[in-house]
Amino acid sequence: MLAVDSGGATICLVLTEDGRLAGVVTDGDLRRALLHGAEMSCPVAPFVQRAPHTVAPEASRSHVLDLMRALQVNHLPVVEPDGTVVGLHTLNSLVGRAELPNVAVIMAGGRGTRLGDLTQNRPKPLMTVAGRPIIEWMMLELIGAGISTIYVSVGHLAEQIEGHLGDGSALGCEVRYLREEPRRLLGTAGALAMLADAEPGLAHPVLVANADLMVRFAADEMIAHHVATGASITVAARPYVHTVPFGVLDLAPDGQVRSVTEKPAMSAQVSAGIYVVSPEVVRSTPRGEPATMPQLMQACLERGARVGTWALESDWIDVGTPVDLARAKGQ
Repeated sequence: MLAVDSGGATICLVLTEDGRLAGVVTDGDLRRALLHGAEMSCPVAPFVQRAPHTVAPEASRSHVLDLMRALQVNHLPVVEPDGTVVGLHTLNSLVGRAELPNVAVIMAGGRGTRLGDLTQNRPKPLMTVAGRPIIEWMMLELIGAGISTIYVSVGHLAEQIEGHLGDGSALGCEVRYLREEPRRLLGTAGALAMLADAEPGLAHPVLVANADLMVRFAADEMIAHHVATGASITVAARPYVHTVPFGVLDLAPDGQVRSVTEKPAMSAQVSAGIYVVSPEVVRSTPRGEPATMPQLMQACLERGARVGTWALESDWIDVGTPVDLARAKGQ
């Protein structure tokens, strides 16, 4: 009882001698034990929950919160695969994150043509993965990092996205909309000009993300990295490896074969579709003109501005094709 009280989390983790989780005891367990006649001198072992729910260290805030809601619990031990305890999630710590002054923009206006008939009558951001629309997974990552104001750029089937997200209160944030003309979509960067008009006093970097990404990342850390490096734009970068399914020839100038490499793997750093953009870049984006984020980055480079990268090390799926969608669903 002293351990539960001093910890301040209404729970005590019971460990083996080598630091593995043996069970948990909550203040409720102790209260029920006393109500059923247990004495203060009784050993605690009979009242330990021997198979408590746990999460892995890499579990995202959104996943932990969803699990807490489903299980109706306020605590989840963080446990390595071998049972070693490395932490404890509490409901209070998850919902009490420090709020950032930054706003975010989620680009959700595209037609999603690569998904074919799947997006004829339903926008891609509302495709469901693990029981939740794709766009909500991105929003939960941002909210978990402390971003409470999220702009959503809408165009194709905008009314469905706005009808589903509403004002954002159901997710614990404020959602505002940047409305594109469906017959003349502005691209992944064109909507930033509308943000400049919606936020005339914009003073902090803006996090920009595509709406069709399944990814876990620390938006607050990416923003901090952007500020520390003094970049105009920071792009989340990750390695992409492609195996050429043929024998690759190394040719001399006269056409003679110098060597043959069978099915080589080629690696490159690619954009993960997540960016941090400084206010001055947002304000300089041309109004009403279609633009992509690669074009915006290239424009910065041409005028000598710094474009930096932030290493994205987590799993990442760009849900662009039916195959990608099936992979995101674990099929």
